[in-house]
Amino acid sequence: MEHRFKKRKKPNYKRGIALAVLLLVIIYVWMNLDSLVNAFFGVK
Repeated sequence: MEHRFKKRKKPNYKRGIALAVLLLVIIYVWMNLDSLVNAFFGVK
C-alpha cells in the first residue's frame, strides 16, 4: 500500500495555491477581526 502512494509524486499546485490563499485570507481576517466586527455589527 505504501509503495503505491510513493510512486505518485505529482505535486498538486492548484491545491497548494488554494491553501496558501486560504491561509492568507484567514490571517488577514484574524488581524482585522475587531474592525470587521465593528463594521458588521456597528459596535462602538
